[in-house]
Amino acid sequence: MTLARGIIRGYEDDRMVLLFSMMDGSQEVRCAVSASAMDELEHVRRTPANQREEQFERLRDRIEACASRKFLAREFEGTPPGVIVRGIDLKA
Repeated sequence: MTLARGIIRGYEDDRMVLLFSMMDGSQEVRCAVSASAMDELEHVRRTPANQREEQFERLRDRIEACASRKFLAREFEGTPPGVIVRGIDLKA
């Protein structure tokens, strides 16, 4: 089962990740995607922080599909556990 779309939580400049969520039924799954992963997907250098959510929207389907795969593989990180999508995860 794949996850359902959740909400965009925003860009964290200090960690250089965009936070978003996905839903496993009624359970929220915390997710993040690195800024460098999004830039690699679009073949650009350093998208400005104020454009990260817009960039995520353009790449959302691909990022969320990857997050779903990592969730199903139980590839969690952090406390509380969540899914972090990096550039290497998107090279397939």
